[in-house]
Amino acid sequence: MRRILSAPAWPYANGPRHIGHVSGFALPCDMFSRYQRMAGNKVLMVSGTDEHGTPILVQADAEGVSPRALADRYNRVIADDLTCLGMTYDLFTRTTTRNHYAVAQEMFVRLLENGYIFPRTALGAISPSTGRTLPDRYIEGICPICGYPHARGDQCDNCGNQLDPADLIDPRSRINGETPIFKETEHYFLDLPAFADALGSWLQSKAGQWRPNVLNFSLNLLDDLQPRAITRDLDWGVPVPLDGWRDRPDKRIYVWFDAVIGYLSASVEWARRSGDPDAWRAWWNDPDAESYYFMGKDNIVFHAEIWPAMLLGYNGEGGKGGTPGRLGRLNLPTEVVSSEYLTMEGRKFSSSRAVVIYVRDFLARYDVDALRYYVAIAGPENTDTDFTWSEFVRRNNDELVATWGNLVNRVVSFAARTAGEIPAAGLLTDLDRDLLDRSAAAFAVVGEHLGASRFKFAITEAMRTVAEANKYFSEQAPWNLRRSDPDRMRTVLHVALQLVDDAKTLLTPFLPRSSQQVYQMLGGSGTWSDMPRIEEVDEDGGPSYPVITGSYDGAARWYSRPIRPGTPLAPPAPLFAKLDSAVVDEELARLGAPHAS
Repeated sequence: MRRILSAPAWPYANGPRHIGHVSGFALPCDMFSRYQRMAGNKVLMVSGTDEHGTPILVQADAEGVSPRALADRYNRVIADDLTCLGMTYDLFTRTTTRNHYAVAQEMFVRLLENGYIFPRTALGAISPSTGRTLPDRYIEGICPICGYPHARGDQCDNCGNQLDPADLIDPRSRINGETPIFKETEHYFLDLPAFADALGSWLQSKAGQWRPNVLNFSLNLLDDLQPRAITRDLDWGVPVPLDGWRDRPDKRIYVWFDAVIGYLSASVEWARRSGDPDAWRAWWNDPDAESYYFMGKDNIVFHAEIWPAMLLGYNGEGGKGGTPGRLGRLNLPTEVVSSEYLTMEGRKFSSSRAVVIYVRDFLARYDVDALRYYVAIAGPENTDTDFTWSEFVRRNNDELVATWGNLVNRVVSFAARTAGEIPAAGLLTDLDRDLLDRSAAAFAVVGEHLGASRFKFAITEAMRTVAEANKYFSEQAPWNLRRSDPDRMRTVLHVALQLVDDAKTLLTPFLPRSSQQVYQMLGGSGTWSDMPRIEEVDEDGGPSYPVITGSYDGAARWYSRPIRPGTPLAPPAPLFAKLDSAVVDEELARLGAPHAS
């Protein structure tokens, strides 16, 4: 048994999430986590809403509410959306808890004591109209290195180099287009150059294990490591835990520093809520434990460079040495699993331009497993991918309905009508045995792909077994054997039902809700594939907030389980709904896009 920390990125609580968001951080992590639990490993899946920083202030101002009121609202919206997606979080929490503040401040203090945080004055970008600090990502200009006209204040997406807002040529605010004012201000900085050697050695050790795009990008970042400010002139965020700073209303720890600490603070909160306050240590202090972080490619720098540097600094393992704090030596990521971008009908997702479909709107009209299937088979795993409604409808109708759903319906329906139960197998032919062996062998192949976060390969292999089962059932034509050879008919039905049961298990990480239905169709009782739930919690009687949690100890296990002859069968209901081709034009009209021809 392995202990595995599954860490999907923290969605920002300034609005509802759209399907482009969840295709990168959410659904891949849940597929991975469901498989690992089925394989018998102890998984801790934690995350929450990221609720600090200037973007929250900007959105709150736009809506005429306080930052806390905005975060409270979208925390609930996002928690509900992720629960509806079937995300099996052990704990999905938020960054505005006292627990998170305490853990973030502990990290800050130990990094400071170990010499990896230092104060200095710097030029801060100030909005002339509001007087507030503009976050690096909200400043855009010309890259001084490669000339790219839309470089951000923290990084150029064209050449990959780290930048400061003051480096940009012709900087402008992405909020309102105004030119920022740069003023001297004192801040604390993370000494990233002090980790160059340690990060380099650590990243080099991941060669052949990480996705090449992630590793190569991360290694390239090492060429120009610069100290990075971790405080900002804000009144919304984690207080700086130092005398002369902690009570100041105008200085806070910057959101990018505190947000990544959320993986650790959420683990600590989960342990406390589980009744064993030290339970988190099995995933963070045990050197044999593993940790996998899932996000979109715009978050690679934070998860493959900055968060590992913070962990190294806390452990005292950077260039300046030091000793771990009270949390003990903390594990670095085993793998950073980054997806590329998902576009929509050839355009970048944009809420402001209505090029978007939010999770709740999608699920109000379509099956959640149809979305999960699309992300697995056609999502942005290794390359940027375009979501099109025509392709979504085609895959739903041709693959989910006509291939997998059709197999389940025709096999279970025929067996229910003719036998009323799972029939016993008679003498197996070489073809029967070969097909059953191939189906059982698929667990190792699909499991290997899932364990390596190769979701397209995994689901393609699972669907191959479905196609073989369909071919077998059609060629054996048990309806022609009903009178001429009823023993052979029952054997064919037994083999086909075993193939359906195997396929149901292979598809469970991707399609948990429909797999539960197939489990029940084949006579299973109770829970096969677990679902998360929302609970209202508080901190010592404070304001309540929702968390996602669950008990993930259902019957699903990663192996071929022999079906039980004599189990009653009833005619099944359809697994999936076929979509009318008119869906494409309807959805394109919502986007304001040209209609399909």
